[in-house]
Amino acid sequence: MTNANQQFASDNYSGICPEAWEAMARANQGHDRAYGDDQWTARAADHFRQLFETDCEVFFAFNGTAANSLALSSLCQSYHSVICGDIAHIETDECGAPEFFSNGSKLLVARTEQGKLTPAAIREVALKRKDIHYPKPRVVSITQATEIGTVYRPDELRAISDTCKELGLHLHMDGARFANACAFLGLSPAELSWKSGVDVLCFGGTKNGMAVGEAILFFNRALAEDFEYRCKQAGQLASKMRFLSAPWVGLLENHAWMKYAEQANGCAQLLASLISDVSGVELMFPVEANGVFINMPPLALEALRSRGWMFYTFIGVGGARFMCSWDTSEERVRQLADDIRSVVLQNP
Repeated sequence: MTNANQQFASDNYSGICPEAWEAMARANQGHDRAYGDDQWTARAADHFRQLFETDCEVFFAFNGTAANSLALSSLCQSYHSVICGDIAHIETDECGAPEFFSNGSKLLVARTEQGKLTPAAIREVALKRKDIHYPKPRVVSITQATEIGTVYRPDELRAISDTCKELGLHLHMDGARFANACAFLGLSPAELSWKSGVDVLCFGGTKNGMAVGEAILFFNRALAEDFEYRCKQAGQLASKMRFLSAPWVGLLENHAWMKYAEQANGCAQLLASLISDVSGVELMFPVEANGVFINMPPLALEALRSRGWMFYTFIGVGGARFMCSWDTSEERVRQLADDIRSVVLQNP
């Protein structure tokens, strides 16, 4: 594997980590039962229960959009609504899938502070109207880590959970980068999920070193009733499910999921530190996960692209986003930082 072509546009650009790859190879030895009734799917589910210190219901989906959309559809009826942040992935990047799979549950957008929902913002939306003409709020959805790389602390999660309980709302967590949040805070998955009041978590595997795959964990088991039928109807019941679940065994059995989250986070911190003194470059948000958001002159951005670097400028609230992956090398981070410094000096 070469580091020369590593990019920073998305952590989806990276390949498959060795542990996930090796587990898939092990699962490929001979035959096994289909549709999730295999040993690998059972082992993966048990690893999640051990990791989260609770007897949760565990399901697997191919990607985050499916995981979020199906999880939300199990929490509300078509006449309900889901409160989410103004930059939430379910609102901006899932092509209406949450509303489609729930047969019409409306997303209600609330203001965020550095990417995070607050109890006050939730109340503002949930209590705005109570008449029968308004889609009744039923769920709050938060993203951990957020779309702009900030991380909810346990006290923030508990405050949101308390608000949800008071208002009769379920709490869903989009955990596409949940591993990065755990790594940043040094806290257990349990502390950042059900112990803080989360009902359902979509745990991201793709950005943590897998080829495809997200896990959907129901800590409130009653909410998972008939969820396997939702998965089947939505085309998320893999015929050879072991190849979706075995990589999770590889990630979880020896804590590779945490090692790679720490690697990605560390590279983001390194990049931020290397460009912190560059005049004309401004960090837009605290670097708490594996993303670095910066403001820099438009001509400098164009010059950076002309040097072969790939990055997004449509994420969040402007600026440029640089994402580090499970396999990002420090050498490549330093090359990027050097080029950022160079193009800004040449294009102030």
